[in-house]
Amino acid sequence: MRDMEINNEQKPLCELEEKIGYKFKNTNIVKEALTHSSYHNEMKSKGEKVPFNERLEFLGDSVLSIVVSTYIFEKFNNKQEGDLTKIRAAVVCEKALAKYSLEVGLGDYMYLGHGEIMNKGRTRPSIIADAFEALLAAIYIDSGESFDKVREFVIPLVSAEIKRISENGVFIDYKTALQQIVQQASGEILEYVLVDEFGPDHDKQFKVEARLNSNVIGKGCARTKREAEQQAAHEALVLFGEAEA
Repeated sequence: MRDMEINNEQKPLCELEEKIGYKFKNTNIVKEALTHSSYHNEMKSKGEKVPFNERLEFLGDSVLSIVVSTYIFEKFNNKQEGDLTKIRAAVVCEKALAKYSLEVGLGDYMYLGHGEIMNKGRTRPSIIADAFEALLAAIYIDSGESFDKVREFVIPLVSAEIKRISENGVFIDYKTALQQIVQQASGEILEYVLVDEFGPDHDKQFKVEARLNSNVIGKGCARTKREAEQQAAHEALVLFGEAEA
């Protein structure tokens, strides 16, 4: 029981500040960024009002997009809009954000409800990806709306991810690749069908099926329909032997 209690405690904020290279003037803003709705609800049931990171996540998503878009625009000055969009999508998707979070151990500093802690919430991709965006918003606000401070923290992570996935050839539009294969045979009908969506508004998940002549050839599940469609197309390409799993 003692070990369980120790594991449920957040690590000191000063450790996180050292990892990210930024010291907060207002610690309340970073605590809000690190607070999950499950903790908010748990405290609310006890009569305490604790803000959680949904609003900061919203802002952080935009801050991240601006910082990353500027970086890849300047770095890849020979690429067109379509290629830049693919690169950005690859490095700001939930999987990539969760990876960045794990690199700094962000989940260890989060305030989670007991149920989420028991359900491995400190490493759950959707939770720590959202917290990463909220953290960026907290840095942005606390630094006087400085994109430079956000950039100092996030670009080393993004640039390393760009290097890794470019070496592995991940900058691929799977939907376009699948469409090109399907078009080789006349009369084939390829469509993407949304079969389910679930979860709260701030953590919505979409399930999509890629169907060829009404037959399911791939499935995807992600936080956006676009990403889910890409996953479904990739699974279909794997089925056809045109991509690696």
